[in-house]
Amino acid sequence: MNKVIILVDSTCDLSPDLIKGHDVRIVPLTVNFADESYHDGVDITTAELYEKVASRGELPKTAAITIGEIYALFEEYIEKGYDIVYTGISSAMSKSYENAVMTAQEFPEGRIEIVDSQNLSSGIGLVVLKAIEWQEQGKDVHEIAALMRETIPYVRSQFMVDTMEYLHKGGRCSSVAKLFGTILKIKPIIAVREARMSVCAKPRGKTQVALDALLDIFREDASNIETDRICVTHSMAEESCAYLMEKVKEIRPDVPVIEQKAGCIISTHCGPGTIGILYILKH
Repeated sequence: MNKVIILVDSTCDLSPDLIKGHDVRIVPLTVNFADESYHDGVDITTAELYEKVASRGELPKTAAITIGEIYALFEEYIEKGYDIVYTGISSAMSKSYENAVMTAQEFPEGRIEIVDSQNLSSGIGLVVLKAIEWQEQGKDVHEIAALMRETIPYVRSQFMVDTMEYLHKGGRCSSVAKLFGTILKIKPIIAVREARMSVCAKPRGKTQVALDALLDIFREDASNIETDRICVTHSMAEESCAYLMEKVKEIRPDVPVIEQKAGCIISTHCGPGTIGILYILKH
């Protein structure tokens, strides 16, 4: 049986420490300003991204991994004798999945599994961390992919968006919605369910009101979550992160809570201050 390598795009927002020493490789997606391109987490950080947005007054475009890029990766590991599990941002949010599926057809049948995460950020990362466990148990590429697909519907991801500016600049809300959202101090909570994002709550007022609304959603699920780990993932929201981690630990003191920082792809679309609680339900 061949060794298995897990390839996952940078929208998984996994810190290097979590995958160090494992057969996992993070594949950076690209952020493109008018005259400059950067690889997420390689030659640009989230802080640098926000500095560029502030100085330029415009958001960059984010780009899916190209067929050429993914072909080179697949070829590299197939030639090394690995079987490959590839996953990344939801197929409903990017062409990366489609490009990977097309490219896999150019290689010997049975050597590559493409898994649609139906999620983003640590919603992907949590499944990859489970996949590492299965990988280390000696499961083959098809078993790992099947277990990932079985787990994915039980992932819960919800984020509080602190500013509507980035949603507006990115074309995800109208000028009228942004105006009223700003005036009313709405901080929408966005949930990822069945591969798509939707607004599940619209708390108004201070940031802590929205954080408490996020915690209310978590409480509803708290008795039914897996005990591996809970992620609190944020984009430059250290104070909010400290508050949520403390409260989450109070609610489920038996489950490790880990902080994860959103990379440039997720941050481009959600903006600074965005923060979420992510976990997997028992199944």
